[in-house]
Amino acid sequence: MSKNKTYTRRRIIAASGAGLIGTALAGGAALPLWRYLAPEEERQAQETVTLARSLVGLGQAHFFRFRGYPAVAVQVSPGKFVALSAVCTHLGCIVTWQPEQGIFLCPCHGGKFSKFGEVLGGPPPAPLPSYAVAVQQDQLIIG
Repeated sequence: MSKNKTYTRRRIIAASGAGLIGTALAGGAALPLWRYLAPEEERQAQETVTLARSLVGLGQAHFFRFRGYPAVAVQVSPGKFVALSAVCTHLGCIVTWQPEQGIFLCPCHGGKFSKFGEVLGGPPPAPLPSYAVAVQQDQLIIG
């Protein structure tokens, strides 16, 4: 075997190895994109959520998942409930409930929302999306 053929064989093996590594890296980068674009079964199947009314006390918030995303229910006055997305409209952080002030606060950039999801201050460009709430006996039907 001449030296030239050995060098060519080495080059082919190195190129194949680099190609395999590149393919693995591209697949790893494409997986999050695929998950984002392909809807999850949980998001499709969960059109409504039922919560026990007792979970949401007056002036209190109860966080749960709705259509695959964080959501929150608040009893804003006796017997009146509001359900909102818990995802800040600025950069997607999860808001927290401040019961003393009766507002939602985004811990990332200080965005403030009313108990109805309206923007009160900070960088959020839009209110928190709201969901329909129906009260049936001791249950809340959201969605």
